[in-house]
Amino acid sequence: MIIVVAALGFEDQAARDHAVSLIADVQLATRVEEAGCRDYCFAPDPSVSTRIQVYELWEDSDSLTAHFKHPNYHNMVEQLSAAGVRESINQAYLVERGESVYGPDGQMKTAFFTD
Repeated sequence: MIIVVAALGFEDQAARDHAVSLIADVQLATRVEEAGCRDYCFAPDPSVSTRIQVYELWEDSDSLTAHFKHPNYHNMVEQLSAAGVRESINQAYLVERGESVYGPDGQMKTAFFTD
C-alpha cells in the first residue's frame, strides 16, 4: 500500500476554496475509474486558510504510476494550475502493514503492531 500526502499552497483563501470546488469531480472520478485507488482526497486545511491537504491511498506502485498517465491526473494538474497553486510539498510512503487505532471495545489502543 502507498500513502501519498501533500500540502498545496495558494495566494489566499478564496483561491484555495476555488481550487477545492474545481477538483471535486476529478477526485471522485479518480476513486471510481482508476484501478488501485483506495482513496483520493483534497481538502481545505481548517487551520491554514491558504492550504489544501492531500491524502491518497494506492494499492501499489503500478497503480500510482498509472495514475500519472491517466486523464484524471492531467485534468487535476491543469485545474490546480489555473486556480493558482503556488506551492506543492508532497511525499509518498510505502506501508507494509496497518491496523485499527481502536480495539474491539472501541477504546484507543495502548500499543501498536505488537504481534
